[in-house]
Parts: sequence; C-alpha cells; structure tokens
Amino acid sequence: MLLAVPSNRRVTYFRGKKVQFTKPPKSFQEQIGILESRGMIISDHGSAAHYLSHLNYYRLRGYWLPFEADQKAHSFKSGVTFDDVLNLYIFDRELRLLALDAIERIEVSLRTQWAYHLARLHGPHAYLNAGLSKNPRWHANNLSSLMKELERSDEVFVSHYNETYSVPESPPVWAVCEVMSLGLLSRWYKSLRPASTRTAIARTYDLPDRVLESFVEHMAYIRNICAHHSRLWNRRMTKTMELPRTKPKGLSANFDHQQERKLYNTLVMIAYFMDMISPDHHWKKRLFHLLEEHKIDARAMGFPTDWQSRSIWQS
Repeated sequence: MLLAVPSNRRVTYFRGKKVQFTKPPKSFQEQIGILESRGMIISDHGSAAHYLSHLNYYRLRGYWLPFEADQKAHSFKSGVTFDDVLNLYIFDRELRLLALDAIERIEVSLRTQWAYHLARLHGPHAYLNAGLSKNPRWHANNLSSLMKELERSDEVFVSHYNETYSVPESPPVWAVCEVMSLGLLSRWYKSLRPASTRTAIARTYDLPDRVLESFVEHMAYIRNICAHHSRLWNRRMTKTMELPRTKPKGLSANFDHQQERKLYNTLVMIAYFMDMISPDHHWKKRLFHLLEEHKIDARAMGFPTDWQSRSIWQS
C-alpha cells in the first residue's frame, strides 16, 4: 500500500508506514519572511502580520496558489503583492455572502412549495405518511431528523401547537417546513414517491423534477461550503447538478457544458431562480459589481469569455 505523506516542501511516498510530522510552528513575522523569500512583495509588515494573525497562513495559502509561478518551489510570479492575495480573499468572502443571500430566498421558496403541494394533495400531516416515500427507511430517517429539529426549535408556533392540539402531536406540514434544513428538504424531495406531487413542485420553477432534485441537492452542498467559510470562487465541485437541456426554453444556452464542475453554472441557476422568485432583485447587478470592484478574472470560476452577452445576464 502506498501512502502519500506531506514533507517540508514536497510529497514523499512511503511504503507501508507513516513518518512523524516535524514541521515547526512559525511566528507571524517568520511567515512573512517565508512569503518574501518566495518573491511576494509585502510593503506593510504590520498590516500583513495583522491579517495573518486573524486569517491563518494555511487558509490564505489557497488564495495565493494562483499567483505562484512554480507550485513545487512555491515561488511567486513577478510583482505579486500581499494585497493581491488579500483582495482575492475578500472577494471570495463577499461572493459567499452574495451566494448565501440568494440561497436563503431559494430555500424559503422551495420549503413553501414542498409544504403547499404536500398539504394540498395529501393532507396537512402528509409528511408523517411513510407511503409517500420511495423507501420506508429513508422516510424514517428523514422524519427522525425533522422531529429532532422540532424538539430543538424555540419557534413560537411549535409551543403554541403543543399547547393547543392533542392529535396529531406534530404540527402541520406548512409549519414544520420552517425548521427544515436545506439538506433535509433535499433528501425529502429526493425520496418523494408520487410522481405527480414531484412534478407539481417542479412545475413551479418550469423544470423537470429530476433537474429540480439535482439542483436542490447541489444548493445544499453550496450552502455548506459558504456556511463553513470554505473557498468558493475557484472550487472544483465534487457535487454537481444536472443541467436543464430543453426546459425551460433557452436556459440551456447560458451554461458552459464543458466545465460542469465550476461555479459559473451554479451562478446561472441561482440567477434563473432569483429572476423567478424575486423579480425586482439586484442580485445580478451585485455580482457584476463584485467582479468589477475586485478586478477578478472570472475564468477561474468557469465563466466563458462571452458570458455577459448570454440571455440570463441580459435581463
């Protein structure tokens, strides 16, 4: 068995055993010295030390990798400054906040549609019915997670329901959806068995139900990235989504079908949902401004060269 163990500045392979980690900790000033020895220009050591003391050298490393001329020697391209790296870091932080703003609205809309169609087609407590799930075990797990959320919730509607009603013991679907996480909502929609119910929910967004299922799962993945403050801008997505092909008409032409693991396609779908859910939003303008303000090369996120001329960004 081959084990890859990181050494000081290289990856060394050992057969059958690991070696002891020997890297010593470095002071913030020593970290600055390392960066300067590799060619990074740092004009204000006090400012750089401040940011390193609050942002973590290892965290920032993900943002200066694109500025390296030699990733084995970790030497930087000519003229690269600490401010260049910090600008990219700040952009990524603001991009995550912008994504979260949209995901919140999309999540609330999806909860509403899930609850509305379940209640209308199957009754106020339809979520308790295991027969509406493709797999009884999935339903049991989903219901258990939902009950735990209800128990932890301090929402007024939960205590009001418990004090007022006796049977059933759980609130109606239009109430419990308010304590559901996006991940749980994704799993519930994925396990929903009546094709007509799935279709009714997806029809709200003019999407095939399998595309909506894939998108909701992808949104839960993106939300987790943002909520855990992980790097978003140039991430290669491990959880992709199925792209719409024929429905809705014209949307497919906005995607880059050659780079399905990049962020661009995610932003296209978010923009599509925002146009539908919140017609008066300024989300796309805020994205444009963010790219311009930080002078970002959008190709790292999978943006095609002609992206601004595509219809989704014109409206």
